[in-house]
Amino acid sequence: MPPTSFPPEHRRHRRFSGLLRHLSAGLVAAMLGLAAGAAGAEPLSFIDPEDGQFDASDFLLNHKGALPVPTVITEPAIGYGGGLGLLFFSESMAEAHASESGPAPPNITFAGGAYTENGTWAAALGHFHTWDGDRYRYLGAIAQVDAQLDYFGLLNTPRAYELRGWGTVQQFLARLGDSHWYVGPRYAYFDATTTFRHGSVAPELGDLSIGQRIGMGALVVDYDSRDNIFYPRRGSYAELELQFARPGLGSSNSFDLYNLRGFHWMPLGKTFVLGLRGDSRMSSGQTPFYMQPYIDLRGVQKGRYQDRNTLVAEAELRWDVTPRWSLLGFSGMGRAYGRWQSFDEAENVVSVGAGFRYMIARKLGVSLGLDVAHSKNENAFYIQLGSAWR
Repeated sequence: MPPTSFPPEHRRHRRFSGLLRHLSAGLVAAMLGLAAGAAGAEPLSFIDPEDGQFDASDFLLNHKGALPVPTVITEPAIGYGGGLGLLFFSESMAEAHASESGPAPPNITFAGGAYTENGTWAAALGHFHTWDGDRYRYLGAIAQVDAQLDYFGLLNTPRAYELRGWGTVQQFLARLGDSHWYVGPRYAYFDATTTFRHGSVAPELGDLSIGQRIGMGALVVDYDSRDNIFYPRRGSYAELELQFARPGLGSSNSFDLYNLRGFHWMPLGKTFVLGLRGDSRMSSGQTPFYMQPYIDLRGVQKGRYQDRNTLVAEAELRWDVTPRWSLLGFSGMGRAYGRWQSFDEAENVVSVGAGFRYMIARKLGVSLGLDVAHSKNENAFYIQLGSAWR
């Protein structure tokens, strides 16, 4: 029995799905806590009458108002940690789907914070809004961050540094006709301060400016034909980002970032799904070292392999053992190149791993699970809501 999914209009909510992905391991606890606290209200059921298994579909479809969301962080770059967010839904997803102007996600205001074992912390406040049956989408946020990170650089040696500052992002997308395409502008600003510990600045960074402002305009183009935004069985998703930082936009330096990524899923028979991923990131100009492209793979510390450009390919094979449970195996390879090494000279960074998912909300196609991954001298695990590909 495949997961029930929304019709095509509802499958294109990529930005909305990005918000809902924060309903990670703490989602179950939050739902049960709210259910227990709903004294006098109609009792909530977390048992699917179709198969008698635990399922949160009705809760997620009918909930509106405030929803507390705990999160678990396992990223190797910043260590283990956790966070707590609060999402406020203007209406339930079921009400938004039945809107007279057409199916659309509910408008959401969100706030939250996170802290990890190495002292990294962040706090954010934002809002997601749609108009005219999801023809127009707005996403805006403001955040404060203090991150404890490592820079590896040319000598491939970790140098600890602190990145702190505040920033904002403002984005507006419009659907082109009744197609799968969305296009629109984005503006991002980040007022950053970087401090290397023990005077360990990498030689290739030269006379590093401690304070730096980034003001960046961008053109964003999205394509989405997935049959489900959380855990697809078929379809494609692609995004092109053309980003330009200029003094006239509030930036200390001029530089460009060009990102193109695409995912494709195809069923192999009734129980197997093959996923393919490609990701290309390029930069030019006076790009700050902490914004250089890096290889993004499960099992590889974020920021571990950086250069002017990166290229990544990944494949994932999923086996739906039962309608609820699935197993998956994945492997990927990437190269960072362009400044210190040519593409031919760059090292192949390879990761492999396996994981599982449980379909926690059948009507929405939302699954929750765990991935374990390995790369050179490194192991990591990740709690995943749906697909790992963002």
